[in-house]
Amino acid sequence: MGGFGDDCNRWGAGDLPEPIHGACRDDRLMRPARLPDGFGIRLDPKVRTYSGGRVLIGGSPTRMLKLAPTAAAMIGDGFLEVVDHQSAAVARHLLDSGVANPRPMSTPSAADVTVVIPVKDNKSGVERLLPALKDLTVVVVDDGSEFPLEPRQCTPGTGSITVVRHEKTRGPSAARNSGLRSAQTRFVAFLDSDVIPRAGWLELMLGHFSDPGVALVAPRIVALDPYGTALARYENMRSSLDLGRKEAAVKSGSPVAYVPSAALIVRRDVALECEGFDESLEVAEDVDFCWRLQAAGWRLRYEPVANVAHDHRVQYDKWFSRRAFYGTGAAPLAARHPGSVPPMAMSFWMLFSCIAAATLTRSGLTGAIGALLFTTFRLRKMFTGLRQPTRIAAILAAQGFVGGFWQLASAMCRHYWPVTLLAVISSRKIRRLALAAAVGEGLVDWYRHREPGGLGPVRYVLFKRADDVAYGFGLWRGAIEARDLAALKPRITK
Repeated sequence: MGGFGDDCNRWGAGDLPEPIHGACRDDRLMRPARLPDGFGIRLDPKVRTYSGGRVLIGGSPTRMLKLAPTAAAMIGDGFLEVVDHQSAAVARHLLDSGVANPRPMSTPSAADVTVVIPVKDNKSGVERLLPALKDLTVVVVDDGSEFPLEPRQCTPGTGSITVVRHEKTRGPSAARNSGLRSAQTRFVAFLDSDVIPRAGWLELMLGHFSDPGVALVAPRIVALDPYGTALARYENMRSSLDLGRKEAAVKSGSPVAYVPSAALIVRRDVALECEGFDESLEVAEDVDFCWRLQAAGWRLRYEPVANVAHDHRVQYDKWFSRRAFYGTGAAPLAARHPGSVPPMAMSFWMLFSCIAAATLTRSGLTGAIGALLFTTFRLRKMFTGLRQPTRIAAILAAQGFVGGFWQLASAMCRHYWPVTLLAVISSRKIRRLALAAAVGEGLVDWYRHREPGGLGPVRYVLFKRADDVAYGFGLWRGAIEARDLAALKPRITK
C-alpha cells in the first residue's frame, strides 16, 4: 500500500568522509537509552581499523571515529558485549555512528504482538496470509471493501481475529491507524494483504526491541514468485520494496533511508505518540512515518535475515503506473522534510571532477585529476597521525569519485531523464555520453543485483530503463502539480 521506490538507497555515495571525534553527529537528537547487559554489537565488515583499533573509518556517509584506548580494547576482535555502564556507552556510540550492527541477546514474546492487516477488496490475500500467523493476535482492517469481510469468513489458524470495518474507503494510512488504535499489545506488526511472512520472521525482528531505543524494525521483502515472467524475474532482482541483503540502521540520507510499510513492526506507544501514519498522504506515507520517528529521536533497524514475500505486480501496465505513482511521493516529502530527497548528494569538487572526466577531453581529464588531488589533500588533513595518511585519503577520494560518477549516471537516466532527452536531441556528443551512461549504469546495476535464474543483462537493462522513465515521470509530474521543484534539487556541499 505504501512505498517510495529505491532512490534513497543511493544517497551519500559521493559524499566526503566526515570526522567524528566524540559522539555521532546525530547523537544529540537520539533518545538516551542504555543497552541491557548481554546485548552485543559487531563492527561492520567494511569498517577499516587503524592505530591498533583506536581509529575506525566506515559507515555511510563515511566517518572517522577516534576511540579512547579503553574503548578500543573492549572491541578487540570486532565484537563487544555489554556488561556494565561503560561498555553500554561504547556500544551505543558505535551503533549510533553506523560502524557497528546489533547482536541482541533476548527476544520479547510473540504474545506481545498484534498483527494489523489493512485490506481493500482482497479477501483471497487475507485468507492466504492468515495461516502464516498461527497463534498470533490479528486485527483485519477492512477499508471499505465492496463485499465486507466477516470474522466467520476468515480462514482459521490464528490466536484471535478481529475485523474493523470502514464503511467508506479512507486509504491505507487510515486503515493502519485504525488497527493501531485497536491493538492492545506493546508491539504492532503491519502486514499488507499481498504478503506472506517466511518462517522465523517475527522472532528475528523482535530481538531488536531488546534495545530500548529502537522503535521500528522491518524485514527484507522478497518476491513471492521469483521465476515467472521476465518482469517477475526483474522484480525479484530489483523490486523497489527490496532494500537488499545488508543489515542497517534506517536513517534519512543513508543507504537504507526508509523501510516500506508492506511489512514492519513498531512499538505501539511510540507510533501513537507520533500520531501514526499521515492520512493526508496518498503515497510515501511509510517514508514520512520513518522520518518522523527518527526526528523524535528513535532508532530504526532493517533486518534482512527476516524475510516477508510480496506478491509483486507483474503486468507491465500496472507495474509502470505504480512506479510512476511512487515518483509522485518525492514532492510532498520534500515539503515535509526539506533537503531529504535530493536526486544527488555529493561535494562540489566531486561533482566537478565527475563532470570534467565525462567530457573525455584533455582539459576535462586534467581538471578531474586536479579536483581529485585537491580532495585528497583535504582528506589527508583528517588522517594526520595515522600511518600512510596520503594513501588512505587517496583511496577514499577514489571511492567517492566512483560513487559520484554512479550517482550522476543514475540521475541522468532516472530523475533528470527529460532534461537528458532534450540535451540528446541537441548534441551528438551528449547523445554518446547519455548512451554510455544508460548502458554502463544498467550493466553495473545488473551485476550488483544478479540472481540465479534471473534476467540476463540485456533484458535487465531494458527493464531498468523503463523503471527509471516511469519513476522520473512521476517525480516531475508530482513536482509540477505541487508547483515546488525542491524534490529535483541536488544537495551539493562544499
